[in-house]
Order: sequence, then structure tokens, then C-alpha cells
Amino acid sequence: MSSINRNRPALTIILLSFFFISSSVSTKFTILNSCTYTVWPGLLSGAGTAQLPTTGFALAPGDSAIVPIPPSWSGRLWGRTRCTTDPSTNRFTCLTGDCGSGAIDCSGSGAAPPSTLVEFTLNGADGLDFYDVSLVDGYNLPMLITPQGGNNCTPTGCAADLNMGCPNELKVMTAEEGEGVACKSACEAFGDPQYCCSGAYATPDTCKPSTYSEMFKAACPRAYSYAYDDGTSTFTCAAADYLITFCPSAANSQKSANPVAVNPTMQYGSSGAYEPSVLLAVIMLTLPIIFFDGSVPRLDISATRRT
Repeated sequence: MSSINRNRPALTIILLSFFFISSSVSTKFTILNSCTYTVWPGLLSGAGTAQLPTTGFALAPGDSAIVPIPPSWSGRLWGRTRCTTDPSTNRFTCLTGDCGSGAIDCSGSGAAPPSTLVEFTLNGADGLDFYDVSLVDGYNLPMLITPQGGNNCTPTGCAADLNMGCPNELKVMTAEEGEGVACKSACEAFGDPQYCCSGAYATPDTCKPSTYSEMFKAACPRAYSYAYDDGTSTFTCAAADYLITFCPSAANSQKSANPVAVNPTMQYGSSGAYEPSVLLAVIMLTLPIIFFDGSVPRLDISATRRT
């Protein structure tokens, strides 16, 4: 891993140089690693949108990087964890969030689930930026989007450690230590159309929250928990830059009292029944549940702002 991190100063120079020569109306993403371990961000541009100056790099604990984003860009960003380079093949792989490129740059490839995803459409309808944090493809680490500048813009994300209380049937474990490193979506785990919102369940009327997506929603109320969770999970902002934080500090967020405050019946699913593993997970994950009040980790960065 030291050979990967050795290139960080050069990467910072490249990204900042691109920022200063790019259009003055570019949006700035500041990506901050507040985890206690190295994270390798991956970035993927949507079809028909401009490409980014980088599609992957390493961030050591406490490090940050500025990535200039072209106008009207859409795409996603995620974190890769437990990455290594095979000395015999020089192939780079990650235990979670791997994009399959075999290199630090993802080069147009997306994240393998389960992965926490940050999604953006910039300068969309009415000139607004649309953004969300999605658990639809599962979860591998906490992430938070914090708008910087703009008017009446709302932070969103998932600061809870879902790996801690992930039900056994969804849990991804390390082979060596048996440690939970990611939590699958029910769609990935079981492939059932009603979990995947596919086939006969491909509309908002027919695809409803599952026991498992309700567990995710209880722990992370502002994150997408299933495909049609738009109403409480998509946010808009105008004329802002964005701070994207891996492992945001829970100390800077409000805490709820207990899981009963989220669901007084403590029952999940349309039938009102719950599985013991899911109930245990909800209790663990909601001690505490994180609600964002705008008091979030911020970075003091001296850089050219948009005009």
C-alpha cells in the first residue's frame, strides 16, 4: 500500500492544476477521508457527460483531495476498501467497492456491490444540482455529502456503521478475520424481483420497502434504501461546491433516543412481521441513529471559488 500512497502529492498537483485551468463555473468536490484506514475513491461519469481528470486514487486517513467537476456533469462516487496490488501480476483489487479495472483508476467501470454510492446530477432541471447517497446497491462504509455555499442546501448521507448490525444473511465477511466489511442489499443477496423492483414489481406502486430496506432507512433516514425511495432521499442545491466525507464523525450529529422512536411497533414489512436477525440489527444500528442538522465536518480549503 505504501507504493500506492507515494503518488498522492503528484495527484494533488494534477487535480489542482486541472481545477485552475478549467472553466470558472466548474463545481468543486472536496473528498475527505475521516476513516482510520485508507480509502480509494472511485468515480464514474454518466453516459454523455464530460470525463473527470481522475477516476480513482488513494486517500490515507485524514487526507483530502479536490476534484474539479465539469458543468452539467452526472455520475457517482464511492469508496473502495482493503485494496492491494498483487506483486506477481501488478493487478490492483479491493475487497469492497472494486471496479474491476485492475488499476487504481476505474477508467469507466462502476463499483461492484455492495457499495455505498454518492450520486450527482449537476445543473439539472431549473438549473439545480440533484444529489443523494444510495444504499440500493448495499453498503460498505459511511458517507456524507455536505454542500458548501449555495442557498438552503441540505447535507445528506449515511453516517451509521451498518456493518456492525448487518443481518447474517446480508453480511460480507473477511475470509481471514471473519470481520464484517460490507452489507448486501436484499436484491443482491436473494435476487427476488420484489426486492429488486424488477419484473412485476418494476413500478413505484408494486415495489414497496422490504424488511431489509426499512432496516437501512431506520439507520440512515436520508439515504436511498430501495429503488423508489425518492421522496425522502433526493436533495437539490444551486451554485454550491460539495464536501464528500468518508466516515463522518458521529460526534458532530444529533442522536435519536432509541429505535422505538423510529418505529413504535418495532415491526417491519407489509405483513407486520419481522425476522429476529433484522430486529437485532435495527436495535444495534439505531443506537444511535444519525440525523444531520448542518453541524458536520468541514474543511478549511484555500482555493479559487466560482464566480
